[in-house]
Amino acid sequence: MQQDDKKTNRLINATSPYLLQHAYNPVDWYEWGEEALAKSKKENKPILVSIGYSSCHWCHVMEHESFENEDIAAIMNENFVSIKVDREERPDIDQIYMDAVQAMGINGGWPLNVFITPDQKPFYGGTYFPPANWSQLLLQISKVYKEKRDDINKSADELSKKLAASDIDRFRQSDKNPEFTNEGMTSMYTALASKFDNTWGGVDKAPKFVMPTQWLFLLRHYAKTNNQRALEMVELTLKKMAMGGLYDQVGGGFARYSVDGKWFAPHFEKMLYDNAQLLSLYSEAYSIIHDDFYKRIVYETVEWLKREMTGSDGGFYSALDADSEGEEGKYYVWTKQELENITQNQPSWLSDYYSLADSGNWEHGKNILFIDQWEDDFIKTHQLTKEQLHSELSIAKEKLLKVRDNRVKPGLDDKVLTGWNAMTIQGLLDAYAAFGDEAFLKLATNNMAFLEKNLIEQKVYRSFKGKRSTVEGFLEDYAFLIQAYIALYQSTFDEHWLTKANAWMDYTQTHFYDEQEGYFHFSGNNAEKLIARKKEIFDNVIPSSNGVMARNLFHLGILLDNSDYQSQAQKMLSQINELVIGEPAYMSHWGILYSEMVSPMAEIVIVSPQLTSVAKELRKNYLPFSLLMGTESQSELPLIAEKVNPDGNEATIYVCFNKTCKLPVHTVKEALEQISAYQKP
Repeated sequence: MQQDDKKTNRLINATSPYLLQHAYNPVDWYEWGEEALAKSKKENKPILVSIGYSSCHWCHVMEHESFENEDIAAIMNENFVSIKVDREERPDIDQIYMDAVQAMGINGGWPLNVFITPDQKPFYGGTYFPPANWSQLLLQISKVYKEKRDDINKSADELSKKLAASDIDRFRQSDKNPEFTNEGMTSMYTALASKFDNTWGGVDKAPKFVMPTQWLFLLRHYAKTNNQRALEMVELTLKKMAMGGLYDQVGGGFARYSVDGKWFAPHFEKMLYDNAQLLSLYSEAYSIIHDDFYKRIVYETVEWLKREMTGSDGGFYSALDADSEGEEGKYYVWTKQELENITQNQPSWLSDYYSLADSGNWEHGKNILFIDQWEDDFIKTHQLTKEQLHSELSIAKEKLLKVRDNRVKPGLDDKVLTGWNAMTIQGLLDAYAAFGDEAFLKLATNNMAFLEKNLIEQKVYRSFKGKRSTVEGFLEDYAFLIQAYIALYQSTFDEHWLTKANAWMDYTQTHFYDEQEGYFHFSGNNAEKLIARKKEIFDNVIPSSNGVMARNLFHLGILLDNSDYQSQAQKMLSQINELVIGEPAYMSHWGILYSEMVSPMAEIVIVSPQLTSVAKELRKNYLPFSLLMGTESQSELPLIAEKVNPDGNEATIYVCFNKTCKLPVHTVKEALEQISAYQKP
């Protein structure tokens, strides 16, 4: 029977690809909402909240084994109100119930299956369950719920109180005004260095996640202190990640993480948010080292983004699945014979370059393309030139990509998330800064046009797939959107971007900010009331939304000469200063803000009829502790208003610190010298 002929459940009307995947299950699924909650109360049934996302391998496994099983579905339908949640569309719900499961002493992960009372309070949960275990658990939970309801209510009440407690209260320090110092930065560096893998780069453990903000912090530590070891740690990590199976050697783009410690075997799903941040990281590294290896990775990743992740209207999709044809990684791996047949007219060293084995270096006789020899060593061993190597690799990749395009593709999560798209705008603009390629700027502005057309009105919405979801954006969405607007201003000097950044900052202050604690809630005050209203302060694979907001406040405060914004940012950082210094692995985005507080920020103003070309020349340099402003003639921005270009045909550059300016200069070289003299290690 074709799927179209099967009976559908309520999820057929969802905007989430993950929920739509479950629309043909025999389970009587609901989306999260009043209908399901009311049914639970009316029928006095517990609720099963099952949370996952479209590119989650074990989510697919549990769906196939259990949620497509008629007998298991019958148990669920008789005894529970079952709710499916896309964690990417509703991270607020996911946060609460992930915390709940971890508070029960259970390792978190997805799929996340949590049993809650009709008033949303959790009393049991877990992750993946094999079908026999799942059936048994369902019957047991149902029995206990009917027979020991008072005990369940009591434990659920106690757990809910814990979930409602504020992380800020746990970690805020009593000293509200600590200093931000070089010693603090050195302590963060030392903590990160102690966990570094000196052979393969990254953190010395498996699985290995990319965690871009840690390496972005180390680049700033290097710029501030000239600590060569910090730079070497970043270089080793970036090279080894991009040489490994973590990176798609044929099509570009990075997988979510490596299951081993060598970046060899990825969990093959590709997430937009990882690649967005890695564009920034490799671009920044290039602006320091000027290694064409980093440039190639950026350009290949952008090509992947355009080819596989961009809709015709300019929106960026969320993720690519790990699986195709029910097998993880099948789309990406090759037999040695297969590769040699495709590249038969090319040099035989290609198999050596990609570490291919006759019997396969991975599963089922297949090979993950993996580079285990430094480029200079490989060239020497095979008596090649760099030009010969890259010419042959380019031809081979084109052939392999053409063959691969005819394979069954992994599932595409084609919903567009505001926050993740805004992160990608930042990554593209960092690439534009490093390489001066107008194509990157155009891709970024096209994407912002999509967001403004489809996801932004009087408020920001979270998600779009064919239509806009009704869910308002979370702090993550507003924070990355404001960041993108600030970056667009510094890339174009079009002041309407700055006006929009400030407008959404006002909105966020009104609807998300908690004046009592001094941080932002993850959900706005107009959002539906859940059992807890969280504040996100820890970085994970995505930087914490409060950390991003604090940097936004600091940057916007400088650009608009708003001392209240700057003070607010300083207060947010100062209250968790010891946590940032002591746990940089989980607070590295805050560490980036810390480094900006330590190193005075340069306010660079360009006044020139050749504004674009002068700015391009300036941006190519690594200037992490600077904000760029400019005009061709005049501007009402406070830090530009009185600055003039005495000779209309010559660029005038003002380098200022805390609104105090050096003598105006007329070349980028002179401006860089002024910046360096003030910010020298």
